[in-house]
Amino acid sequence: MATVLSQAVGACWILKFLTGSKTILKLRKENLKVERNIILPVMGLGISTFVMLSTESLLSISFSSSLARYGGDVAVGAMTVITSASQLCTLPIQGICQGGQPVMSFNFGAGKKPRVKEAFRFQLTLCFGYTTLFWLLMMLVPGAVAGIFTSDTALISYTTWSMRIYMAGIFAMGVQIACQQSFMALGQAKVSLLLACLRKIILLIPLIFILPCFMADKCFGVFLAEPVSDILAATITAITFFSRFDKILDKGAGEV
Repeated sequence: MATVLSQAVGACWILKFLTGSKTILKLRKENLKVERNIILPVMGLGISTFVMLSTESLLSISFSSSLARYGGDVAVGAMTVITSASQLCTLPIQGICQGGQPVMSFNFGAGKKPRVKEAFRFQLTLCFGYTTLFWLLMMLVPGAVAGIFTSDTALISYTTWSMRIYMAGIFAMGVQIACQQSFMALGQAKVSLLLACLRKIILLIPLIFILPCFMADKCFGVFLAEPVSDILAATITAITFFSRFDKILDKGAGEV
């Protein structure tokens, strides 16, 4: 209920602001017509983010079903704690990228290639720096982090070792998200969509079910799927981005 009320209050405040006198761009009824040549490119740019968010439930089901089968309730409980902790990493870097996108897009449209490169470097440095620091925290004191979410000693003990495995490749996520979101800022919606599917649908979900088949400790295999997919996805995304970046900038916004 609190979530619904907070969203409703936020929506009302935004509507009041956009229809008030303090903004230059006003929300007017006559401008709310749906125009095909505008709405389709907007949907195209947003579809990769939609895929990333919509597959979270499928990913959660895959992890939970596998861990319940191999490790029981304590393994599922550990996964719940780990998922909550991982959001402390993913949400800030998504916020950084959402702030960097309009800066890159504006300068890309204006043909200012040095500014686009500068904005990307700054975004990449922030994302990679933050995820690296978060990775160090997870490797050094995972038990302290788990203790924030639960007081059950058995669950904290199980989460401590499993979190180190699950978070082993999270430093690479900063690179993967920074590059993927930059493709959106440069109008490369199709590439961004493919890379959004790469980590979760193409790599992670299959690995959750494949890796346990080759390991004595089945739960270890399930948790190992995360760092393997993180590192592979980040490597492929970075190679794809840096091989295309200059070519995209040379073509300019009009050719994308």
